[in-house]
Amino acid sequence: MYSKPPPRQKRRKRLGPEVREEGLAAARKLLLKGGPAAVTLANIGDEIGMSHANVLHHFGSAASLQSALMGSMVNDLTVALDHVVEMLKTDAAAPRVIADRVFDAFDKGGAGPLAAWIILSGDVEHLEPVRAAVRSLVDAIVGQSGDEGAPGRVRQAVLMMAVTAFGDAVIGPYVRDMLDQKDDAMRDLVARILPLFLIPSGLPPAAA
Repeated sequence: MYSKPPPRQKRRKRLGPEVREEGLAAARKLLLKGGPAAVTLANIGDEIGMSHANVLHHFGSAASLQSALMGSMVNDLTVALDHVVEMLKTDAAAPRVIADRVFDAFDKGGAGPLAAWIILSGDVEHLEPVRAAVRSLVDAIVGQSGDEGAPGRVRQAVLMMAVTAFGDAVIGPYVRDMLDQKDDAMRDLVARILPLFLIPSGLPPAAA
């Protein structure tokens, strides 16, 4: 006896911010599983149940999606580094904890290879979400400091952490092997230097 197929479920309409949030979550999942090359509009669409055209409408291009993902990763660091200045003043183990959070974002979190992918593509304008996120990170840490020299020191600290964590994620394993260094050698070095940047009067002035 013929039976009617079940009625097709009506697809739930999603607002733009919700689609972007779901798309970025799917992009991060794809990044960790397949690397930057897996973060495509088509793959995102498959993950969140949307057509390629709809994903394109919300993100503009694969490059824009990848840079938005990179920006969201830096924003995550803003949350991870909450109370960082107070931690450095009160907890002897804090520098290593902070270094691990930043290095994990670039290594295990996939931000290092993704940043390299974006930069090597030559689409520098797509770094704008990253620029905004980095500035937010600096502002958040500066807000934890009460002295007038904090902005300059924090920018230097973020520069040091970001560049070293990026380099360690991309080429670190090979260089460490050449120099017979432990896997966490760069993290340990950053942990030892970091307090000099974030605690007042800790970093000697630059040579004139």
